[in-house]
Amino acid sequence: MPIGNPKPQTIATSKYEKKAGYISKSYKLKRDTVEAFAKACKKSGVSQAGQITKMMKQFIEEIEKASTK
Repeated sequence: MPIGNPKPQTIATSKYEKKAGYISKSYKLKRDTVEAFAKACKKSGVSQAGQITKMMKQFIEEIEKASTK
């Protein structure tokens, strides 16, 4: 639940994110890498979050396949 005196929409959003299983993660990355990634995503017409999710799932599948061999 948000801290302080949140607006009803903030409360509803937090409730939905918790129910849907969303969490916020923070990573420190080099500025040039992050900016180049944002530019590439915009150029290809995909969201950054969607592309990161796709790459994470692909990596997980690769590791799971390698560990079953």
